[in-house]
Amino acid sequence: MRKDLLIEWRTRARLNALVFFAMATLLLFSFALGPDTRLLERNAGGYLWLAILFASVLSLGESFRVEAENACLDGVRLAPSDARAIFLSKALGNTALLVALGVLLIPVMVALFGVKIVLGLGDLGLTLVLGCLALSAPGTVYSAIASNARARDVLLPLLLFPLIVPSLLAAAKATTLVLQGDPMHQLGSWFGLLSGFNLIYWGLGFLLFPKVIED
Repeated sequence: MRKDLLIEWRTRARLNALVFFAMATLLLFSFALGPDTRLLERNAGGYLWLAILFASVLSLGESFRVEAENACLDGVRLAPSDARAIFLSKALGNTALLVALGVLLIPVMVALFGVKIVLGLGDLGLTLVLGCLALSAPGTVYSAIASNARARDVLLPLLLFPLIVPSLLAAAKATTLVLQGDPMHQLGSWFGLLSGFNLIYWGLGFLLFPKVIED
């Protein structure tokens, strides 16, 4: 994880590409829907998570593309440590990158869509972290699977998108409640769904990852 973050800190190429891509996605949503500010405000949470999701495909694909070059993954596997450590380090590094992206996108979303954070930054930050964790765990596993495929840029979203529909829905709904208020006290239920999704897929990724990177 330290190695991945150090590479990213030195180049900042991936983070810069993700930020501009995600900001362009938010701008395209605002242009496509026109001047209807109520519609933009009502669906701002969904647009935010779609921007993070599309950008995450670039981030997750690059995380193992670096290791695929010059057989670097073989060198990492020869290290005297459990293969599950590779999964944890990659998934946590991807989570940190997506959380940083979300932190940068939130002010842009507020400015573009004219929303207010009714429930405060604490609930919004928790939603962001849970949602990014839910994207990173299955995304890291599928990125490792797709890294050796010829059409890996196409294969990764085809594998990932159907799987993360529950977490994407929960994250978008929770974000909408944080932005617009929660008079019916539904936020805890969406947090529960995100937490359950994370427990299942982080657990499965931890158990199955050694088989994924076997020759």
